[in-house]
Amino acid sequence: MKLPNNIVENVQLALQEDIATGDVTAELIPVTAQSTAYIICRDTAILAGAEWLNETFQQIDPQVKINWHYEDTSPIEANTLICTLSGSSRSLLSGERVALNFLQLLSATATQTHHYVTAIENTVTKILDTRKTIPGLRLAQKYAVRCGGGENHRMGLYDRVLIKENHIMAAGSIKQAVTQAKQQHPELLIEVEAETIDEFQQASQAGADIIMLDNFTLEAMKKVVFLNNHHVKLEASGGINLDSVKAIAATGIDYISIGQITKDVIAIDLSMRFE
Repeated sequence: MKLPNNIVENVQLALQEDIATGDVTAELIPVTAQSTAYIICRDTAILAGAEWLNETFQQIDPQVKINWHYEDTSPIEANTLICTLSGSSRSLLSGERVALNFLQLLSATATQTHHYVTAIENTVTKILDTRKTIPGLRLAQKYAVRCGGGENHRMGLYDRVLIKENHIMAAGSIKQAVTQAKQQHPELLIEVEAETIDEFQQASQAGADIIMLDNFTLEAMKKVVFLNNHHVKLEASGGINLDSVKAIAATGIDYISIGQITKDVIAIDLSMRFE
């Protein structure tokens, strides 16, 4: 699976934030001290973020050796030893928090995504992420979504036209907004957010590639799926959770986008223990 191209920068910023002018507590340890440490996952999880941990110790001390027992996308049972590290005791201690922060967040994103993907596994629907990500870590979290079996929606404001209510108001109408988008960015997918069945019909007639059904009821969604008859791709969004996702997928919708998998994650419980 392709890794993001900004891992080095992610780690540089995190280490600067945490260590800054130096780890004053690690200075209590003799500079020659060597240790072996284990990282244990206390929760059932999908692993994601190994390369961020690797890069953390690469920047602190390239002599630290890391032996992974699992790889990203692996399902992990609770209380499992996932990797072993050996090297300078100071280096291991200085990198511990930053490394675990990345690993616990990205594994949490992958795990949450996996729960949604599993809930709808017998349908044709795909789980998508959103732009509701932690600032500076969007590419990392979107990578983690892929580790959990989900797919990425647009990466940002630059790679897909997504016409929402305020865009429609400013442009004058759905038809005008879609027409302008086609003229200005013919190479990009054009998606329109619809809040009513009438808006869905306007977006379909205007030539949208994807129509997002925002906070539609199940009955309204079923009607749109029937009316659409696979003419354009349909995406459900708004207030969707694990209790409702299966019923929404059963309507035959193409995609379900869920902000929760990146913005409401609860970190996976990880710990580093010295031998």
